[in-house]
Amino acid sequence: MSMIWILILGDSLKRFYAIIGHRAPSSGKLNLNDLPGSGRMDVLVRAINSALFLSHGIRNDSLITLHLQGGEGPDRRILFDGTTLAGVRPDERSIAGQIKAIMKLPIPPVGRFQEITQGIFHSGGDITDTIESWTKDNVEINILDADGTNITEKNIVEKIGIILSDDLPFNEYEKDILDTYDKISLGEKWLQGHSCIAITQYELDKL
Repeated sequence: MSMIWILILGDSLKRFYAIIGHRAPSSGKLNLNDLPGSGRMDVLVRAINSALFLSHGIRNDSLITLHLQGGEGPDRRILFDGTTLAGVRPDERSIAGQIKAIMKLPIPPVGRFQEITQGIFHSGGDITDTIESWTKDNVEINILDADGTNITEKNIVEKIGIILSDDLPFNEYEKDILDTYDKISLGEKWLQGHSCIAITQYELDKL
């Protein structure tokens, strides 16, 4: 009986991911042939792939919010919601093409997510706005940190939020904001963001 209960919890656990792209431009052009040279947009695209795509489908239990904080304009957030996402292939070029189209659009006001295509939204704002939204939605917020509690020791919750950085560490402003939240760890080694997401999905699936 307990095994069945655990499987049901694992299947219904809602996962919220947020990744900060420190150099990813919020507006302008995006070179699909050079994602690494476009503010390391390749890191964000791979994060989307790991968060949302299965071998033959899309995770309907996961969402991921990109925070584009590079360039001269205001920050932009792009939300990919696996609950309703459709029409996006899992390859990097297809995902990046969706981002490229959004980068040409005016940034909506902070707090108002505008749907662009099914399951893809964008808004202004930074990680503080995402945290505020998650808090209102009763999402348990966790920061990916090598010094945190191992993810295998996490208590079961209905909604879990995981915040991670791109290939750069969190800056001092972000550290001050995130310092009060629980830290979870995947070990002592520094892993790429998409690998971290894949591992967390694997571990959360086992809960």
